[in-house]
Amino acid sequence: MVSTPSFAVLVVIFTIKGDELQVLLIHRSAPPFEGHWAIPGGFLANGENLDEAAVRKLSDETGLSDVYLEQLYTFHDLDERNGVAVAYFALVHHQNAKLAPREAWRPAWYPVRGLPQLAFHNDQVIEYALRRLQAKLDYTNVAYSLLPEYFTLSQLQRVYESIFNRKLDKRNFRKRMLSLGLLTATERHVTDGAHRPARLYAFKERQHIIL
Repeated sequence: MVSTPSFAVLVVIFTIKGDELQVLLIHRSAPPFEGHWAIPGGFLANGENLDEAAVRKLSDETGLSDVYLEQLYTFHDLDERNGVAVAYFALVHHQNAKLAPREAWRPAWYPVRGLPQLAFHNDQVIEYALRRLQAKLDYTNVAYSLLPEYFTLSQLQRVYESIFNRKLDKRNFRKRMLSLGLLTATERHVTDGAHRPARLYAFKERQHIIL
């Protein structure tokens, strides 16, 4: 007899902390994989659709809902229970995220390039989400969700460098970003150490735009 697959939602939640791309993980407090870390997720509630479940899970874990969230991929082979996991990924500014203060199923940020051993082949899901994020930076403004309302071009560049894990040429980066028409130069400036005051910028739209 063929069993009916169970549907679960996973949410890969990225942020930038300390100029590193990090992902939110949950420390599992029950079998299977008790004691391992995993991507936040769960089954759909009664009457709930996939998008609603993803928004609920994101809000439960970070207290946020008005951030960039996108359906990523449907995985069929993450465990041996004939389950189907629909993965999403979200981008949050870490200072706005309020992690749930739980003793059990404890949440924590981990550098994407220094992950612990994960349950349910979740490393494959995170790698897939990272590739999608890197691709989207070429043709969308999704970086807005990782930054405060006002930021310097240096801060914006560090976000891109954290995601691509490599240094970018400062002049070429600034020329490209300013040519895309996504940013507004403000009259505000900020002093960074001994350097001259840097101009603050803002995204013209803090919602998803495809170039």
